[in-house]
Amino acid sequence: MKIRKFAAIDIGSNAIRLLIHNVIEDEGKETQFKKSSLVRVPIRLGQDSFTVGEISKNNATRMVEAMKAFKLLMKVHNVEKYMACATSAMREANNGNELVEAIQQKSGIEIEIIDGKKEAAIIASTDLHLLIEKDKTYLYVDVGGGSTEFTIFNQGRVLASKSYKIGTVRLLNEMITEEIWRDIEKWIKKNTKDYKKVEIIGSGGNINKLFKMSGRKPGTPLSYIFLNAQYQFLKELSYEERISELGLNPDRADVIIPATRIYLNASKWSGAKKIHVPKIGLSDGIIKLLYSLEKDKELALL
Repeated sequence: MKIRKFAAIDIGSNAIRLLIHNVIEDEGKETQFKKSSLVRVPIRLGQDSFTVGEISKNNATRMVEAMKAFKLLMKVHNVEKYMACATSAMREANNGNELVEAIQQKSGIEIEIIDGKKEAAIIASTDLHLLIEKDKTYLYVDVGGGSTEFTIFNQGRVLASKSYKIGTVRLLNEMITEEIWRDIEKWIKKNTKDYKKVEIIGSGGNINKLFKMSGRKPGTPLSYIFLNAQYQFLKELSYEERISELGLNPDRADVIIPATRIYLNASKWSGAKKIHVPKIGLSDGIIKLLYSLEKDKELALL
């Protein structure tokens, strides 16, 4: 048996995460991926990027410090390989590339700013295929702080995929027009109209939190009715009550409502009654991708 360690750094619009996995190779058995550590730092880059067009000095400093800490954590965990990806907030910031260079100089962490298409492709590297049943149609919805990725699966294959600049931080800042909502509605209806029964697969920190709050067993889908009831309940509570009574983190207590709205609209427009929450995301995809690239290199050397 061989245990290897790989890490993923996900620089999102609402938070930055370091995920470390143990990758267990055992001859004659399927390789296992097990979470070893997850560190989440609530740096809301989207608040800067989407409202003023660049990352503030304060958040840039916090990012550099977070990356130095991540570098040390990876060292003590004996991480073999890592990949750091930044999404819409860094992509849209005027000083995004400049900040990437500063982080590399000061922490040694190399960051790649990726587009929505690559983000969706990396997420597809996860165990998503294990959940997808060949005789069903799914609408995969990945809600972030700055963008949301929608993908239609039918007979296990991707039929259509689209990334929209709609996310929880943008919604909080009232930056989303009715026209954007109409475009998404049109796209979802057009791509699901030929299928009688569509089910949703949701990913992102907010749907994971909603699933945890539901108390359901892993693998059990959420219903549209439950999600709608939860949405109404959360809206009735103040921001402070969501923190004190529900125990939500301050940087989760506000974004959870706009995120739920996106999932509800996607369900309504696709006619989906079930929402599966497999707890996968960009970080998991990065680790799977890293591992497969390393295995390809090793095979090439044989």
